[in-house]
Amino acid sequence: MRKVLEIIFDEVLMVDVLDSGDSAHLTLMKRPELGVTLTKLHCWSLTQYSKCVFMDADTLVLANIDDLFEREELSAAPDPGWPDCFNSGVFVYQPSVETYNQLLHLASEQGGDQGLLNTFFSNWATTDIRKHLPFIYNLSSISIYSYLPAFKAFGANVKVVHFLGGVKPWNYAYDPQTKSVKSEPHDSTTIHPAFLHLWWDTFTTHVAPLLQQYGLVKDTCSYLNVEHVSGALSHLSLGEIPATSQPSVSSEERKERWEQGQADYLGADSFDNIRRKLDTYLQ
Repeated sequence: MRKVLEIIFDEVLMVDVLDSGDSAHLTLMKRPELGVTLTKLHCWSLTQYSKCVFMDADTLVLANIDDLFEREELSAAPDPGWPDCFNSGVFVYQPSVETYNQLLHLASEQGGDQGLLNTFFSNWATTDIRKHLPFIYNLSSISIYSYLPAFKAFGANVKVVHFLGGVKPWNYAYDPQTKSVKSEPHDSTTIHPAFLHLWWDTFTTHVAPLLQQYGLVKDTCSYLNVEHVSGALSHLSLGEIPATSQPSVSSEERKERWEQGQADYLGADSFDNIRRKLDTYLQ
C-alpha cells in the first residue's frame, strides 16, 4: 500500500507512536489508550516544513485550497455541533518541537484530539477572526440536511467535504459500471449522494487501477466493496453483492438516531414518508 501512496505523494512517512522511542512513547506508557489521538498530534513534529495543512482521512477536496497556506496557526472551521469550538478535521498549523511537546504533555492529562486542541488553542473563538476558516473548507456531510437552504445557497462553493460520523463512503458497495451505490450500511448516517458518488468515482478512476497494478484488488468483479477494519483499508473485493435484509429498527432506536443527527433522510425518514405520516394524523 505504501508503494501505491508513493506514486501519488511526494513524501510518505510512517507514524507509529506506540513503538516510537521519543516523548510520545513516554506519554503512552501512562496512557496507552491515547495512541490514535497522538498520531494526529505527531504532525507538529514535521519540522522540515514551515507550514502545513492537516486533513483527516475522511475528507475529500473538491477545489484548489492552496490559499490555506496564507493562513496562520491555528486556522480552522467552526464545528457544526458547537461553533465556538473548531473542528479538527482540517486545520492550518506550524510544525514546532516546542508545540509538539506541550501538546503531548496536555494529552497525558486530557485525551481526545478535538477537545485537546481546542483547549490548547483556547483563544481561537475570540482573538483573530482571520483564523476562522469558512465552513466551505470543512463542510460536514451530516449537516447538509439540517441546513438544506444554506447548502442550496452555498453548496456550489464547497472546497472540502468532511464525512463525519461512523459510516464512511468506503463502507458502501459501488457498481463502477452504472456508477451507483449498490448497498447501504444498516446504521448509516446519511451522506449526500453527490459527494458519496464523487468519492467512489474518484476511487475507481484514480486509485483502484493502481491497487490492481500491485495486486491489491482483483479486477474480475462486478462491484467494489471496501471493508473497513481497525481504521484501515485492509481488503478490497469484487463479486456479487450478497442479498441483505434491512433489520427492523425500533421507534426508540430511531429516536436516538434523530437526536444524534443520524436520521435516514433518503429512506424511512425521507420527507415524503414524514409527510404521509403527518397526513395520517391530520386526517
